[in-house]
Amino acid sequence: MRRSYIPIDGMASNPDAMAVIGYPTATPRQKAARMRELDGLGIDSVSFSGPTTIGKTSILGKGYVGIVILARETASRRLFAVKIRRTDSPRPHMKHEGVLLKASNQAGVGPKLHRYSRNFLVMEYAKGVKIGDWLDGLNGRGTAARLRGVIKSIITDCFRLDEAGIDHGEISKITKHVIVSADDHPVIIDFESASVDRRPSNVTSITQAIFISSAIAKKVQRVYGSKMPTKEVIISNLREYKRKPGRDTLDELVATLKLV
Repeated sequence: MRRSYIPIDGMASNPDAMAVIGYPTATPRQKAARMRELDGLGIDSVSFSGPTTIGKTSILGKGYVGIVILARETASRRLFAVKIRRTDSPRPHMKHEGVLLKASNQAGVGPKLHRYSRNFLVMEYAKGVKIGDWLDGLNGRGTAARLRGVIKSIITDCFRLDEAGIDHGEISKITKHVIVSADDHPVIIDFESASVDRRPSNVTSITQAIFISSAIAKKVQRVYGSKMPTKEVIISNLREYKRKPGRDTLDELVATLKLV
């Protein structure tokens, strides 16, 4: 799909663009300040496209802290997702999320952070679909193997976060926080609730979400069929991992889930 891009220096004359920059309410002065801030972040054009809308304007996503739009660095043709802090956000700035995303990147997890400022977070554009939609489109030969591969990658990323002492905070809401690419590469997104002050529970939370307690668990169970381990066995493995988190208990969990 061919997208149209608006240069940063042309956004001020576009009311719809400015409504997004200052969503939901911002004074002309606040919008002008945000435009100067955006101009210094190394991108030069944006595209209003995506599955979510604000009024008649399409965007990549919308949450209680911010909204996400697509942007481009024309010289390198690199694409970025730009998270814009909402004016009614409970967060005073984007620094917390920026710092935690950078730490997650160092553990090999999440979209790569480019830059951040008070009101913006610029990161690698993770192209793909939410895992629930990916599951809905999963069919044909090799379905079970593809599913197991994606699940193993997600659990491995969650283990990396556990090892790094980072708790995602909302990974149990897997349908909102995992995107899967066209080549079956999953990416954990949205670190606005992440913390290094809580005991990490990423592996236990994601495993329960995938196999037991989320909207996608039944879809996963249908693909697994009779090879699906029982709830009791999964919980027993998770308790052991929680008691002694590490590579050995992770490997036991992966074997139980038939991801080897």
